[in-house]
Amino acid sequence: MMASYTIIGIDCATDPKNIGLACGLWQKGRLQITDVTNGQLHIPEEIVTEWISNSENCLLAMDAPLGWPQEFGHTLAKHTAGMPLQAESNHFFRRETDRFVQRTFGKVPLDVGADRIARTALSALRLLGTLFDKTGIPIPLAWNTDFSGVAAIEVYPAGTLKASHMQSSAYKRTGQRETRKQLLAWLTTEADLPENLSIPLEDADALDAMLCVLAGADFLAGRAYHPTNLALAQKEGWIWIRK
Repeated sequence: MMASYTIIGIDCATDPKNIGLACGLWQKGRLQITDVTNGQLHIPEEIVTEWISNSENCLLAMDAPLGWPQEFGHTLAKHTAGMPLQAESNHFFRRETDRFVQRTFGKVPLDVGADRIARTALSALRLLGTLFDKTGIPIPLAWNTDFSGVAAIEVYPAGTLKASHMQSSAYKRTGQRETRKQLLAWLTTEADLPENLSIPLEDADALDAMLCVLAGADFLAGRAYHPTNLALAQKEGWIWIRK
């Protein structure tokens, strides 16, 4: 593995103002989160383009589904209105990675085939396209650390918290400032953080972006679960969560 990577955490959303953004440096086994902001302060594609331009090797860790269930696509491709669907709901609406997260951590990611998260997924893929247009650099998904240039992975902040035995729900609510403060204190044991943490303290989306950076470091360090069926994961996407 190369000596250092820039990791960009993106807490995706349909409204650019609700996107959380963080940038970190993974070097010699240590993570330093250098910048934290959000879509209210920066235009997401512009700040991410700047971060990419200032890095040699860059990993985008994105909190959004980057694929759909294989059975969902296969079944709907030949379906016509009014005809019955011969599909089992957990395979029709959920990907294998979603089922894996539920089996392993007892937490269920939103169903990209059924929930409004599908709109966030579409926005995330559009963002990847926009970044390619702006930088001219292809951004494939990474399946191991043997890549150079820019690559992306799918992450799940609540799953990273669950795997770390930390509070993984409620912290995003408006009145949960103290919970976010506790999570930021825990993050200081995982990474070097910026001095000014006022943005993630008040904005849970920015905090999630920092957790995305942490998940990216888990991936680079080889401490995240790999898919057992790589071909299926390459079709549906895979959530990288620490072991």
